[in-house]
Parts: sequence; structure tokens; C-alpha cells
Amino acid sequence: MRKYTLQRFSDQPILTTQDVKPYGVGFDVLGAFNPAACRFGDEILLLLRVAEAPKPENGWLHVPIVDTADGQSVLTVKTFPEPDGPYDPRVLTLGGQTYLTSLSHLRLARSQDGIHFTIDEQPFLFPARPDEAFGLEDARITRIDDTYWITYTAVSANGPGVGLAKTTDFVNVERVGMVLPPPNKDACLFPERINGKLMMLHRPMVSDIGKPSVWVCESPDGIHWGNHRYIFGATGSAWEYLKIGAGPEPVKTDEGWLLLYHGASEQHEYALALALLDSNDPRQLIGRADAPLLTPELQWEREGFFPNVVFSNGWVSNTPAGHPGEWWVYYGAADSGVGLAILKSQ
Repeated sequence: MRKYTLQRFSDQPILTTQDVKPYGVGFDVLGAFNPAACRFGDEILLLLRVAEAPKPENGWLHVPIVDTADGQSVLTVKTFPEPDGPYDPRVLTLGGQTYLTSLSHLRLARSQDGIHFTIDEQPFLFPARPDEAFGLEDARITRIDDTYWITYTAVSANGPGVGLAKTTDFVNVERVGMVLPPPNKDACLFPERINGKLMMLHRPMVSDIGKPSVWVCESPDGIHWGNHRYIFGATGSAWEYLKIGAGPEPVKTDEGWLLLYHGASEQHEYALALALLDSNDPRQLIGRADAPLLTPELQWEREGFFPNVVFSNGWVSNTPAGHPGEWWVYYGAADSGVGLAILKSQ
């Protein structure tokens, strides 16, 4: 496996929470992070995860939920007394039910140079189904022919599953639906059919046995998915001891499918690394990193809504397919902003 370096473009984020206007009335933006990325025409597009929550009130928690009826999405807020003592700022269990303290949707950001972005004020994808009631998270974009397939995590009271949508113009979007039920996330499609099939990486979540790991499945039509196969999991190294998951869509090189993935330590610190899958049969692992290429080091990567995180689900290749070269990697930092790093082969 060829050696690579992943260097930050600068020591500052390219997007921050303050750059994004809230969509919900009376809401605050808690984070704008973990973007999908692609080229579309002469632009680079990011599909940001924007997490919003009602403005806080002393002694009370306001939990946002989307109710859907007759094809309409209605944003509602449940109010609970603030728990005594410390609690997870992201997740609450109250009255036997688990809630998210914020609601995420997916919003487009556009750039001519890949560095300076303008951010749409309206969501591109907003929760519209019962299985999306708690939000849409961490999209990936894969272009196959002239269609851009978007995988995302759809969250509800029944857990996180894999939602799928598609567009040809980033104006009109068609929801395929939830294609992998809970609990599952970190899904991305390969950018071409392999042996006539669409193929998708995903990460089932486990409880009593095993740890979350990277799997692959296939589909004839993008709707029906099967033939699931484990590819690789956490090695037990400290930086990826807890879990791993696939990042953006794999890129085809002369060595095989290059995959950017994340690992989480036992202390929930997230880092980025690379793996290589066989070109003809991506169920076969050729090689993988024995150390991360990027770890949270800068203040804005270590401090935020969820600290000590670098997490990527979007990159753009700057070289022709099949050639070693350079990729621009967009990564979420501490669930609060977006950084840019340059991946180069040595």
C-alpha cells in the first residue's frame, strides 16, 4: 500500500458554527460539521450537517422533534425539567425514552475554489418521515453516471438507520427511503457498479458481542440491499480501540479502492486513517494503516460541542481517476466546525 500524508490546509477552520444561520425560529446553531463533498459543474459542494436546538431556558430542557403527517413536516418542542447532576449534552433519557438534545438537517454550501463557501439558508434535506424524527446526520455523496446518491443517518426514537436519496441537479431530490434499518450508520456507495451491482459500505452497531466495524453489501437497484459481508474492524490499537467506520465514497486508484475511515479511542477521541480494498472485489482488504494520519491537535479540534474529534465523510479528488495524487479532505472538528486537509501520495 502506497504511503500517504494528510496535512492541514491551515491552522484555522474554513467554516464555523457562527457562519450558519439557524433555520428554526428561536433556535441556535450548535454545530455545522461533518460535510459530504462533491464537484458539481464548476463548484465544489458541501452537504453540511447543521445541528440546531431551541434557545436554553434556566431549569428547563427543550427537545426538538419533527412530527410528520400527510407528507408535512412539523417542528415541535418537548419541554422537560433539567436533570439533577451532570448529563450528556447530546443525548437524554427521560421517562424511559431517549431523545437527542438537538435536531440535525442537511444544508448545502457552495464554493468556486473549495476554500471560501457560501451557505444556503434553507435545508437541502429536512426530516420528512417518522424514521427521521430526531434528525438527519453525516451524509455522503457518490456520483454514479449522472446521478448523485446521498446516504445519511436517519435518527428516530427507534434508533439510527441508513437513509438514501438521489438528485441530478441539487435542486430536486428524491428520497429512496431507509435502506438499512437501525442500528446502522456510516454508509457510502462506491462510485461505479462492480460486477453489475451497486455496492455500499456500512457500519452495523453491536451490543453484547463484537465492536462496530466496516461491512459491505450490494444491490441491483439501490432499493434492495443484501449479501452483507464483514471487511475489517478495530485492531485494538489505542486510537481505534472503541470502533471504526467508513468515511467518504472510496476512490479508485491503480492499487485498489482507497478508503478514508475513522477510528475512536476508548476515550471517544476520533482520528482518520486509510485502508485499501481490492478493485474487483472490495470485500477483500488489501491493507490498512497501522497509525492515524490525522488526530485532533488544534484547539478548535479539541474543544467544541463534542470535543477531540476529526471526522471526515467528504473529499474531492484533484487528479485523474486511477492515478496517485492529491485529494482535498473536508473534516468535521469537535462537532462544531469544518477543516480542510490535503491528502497526498508519496
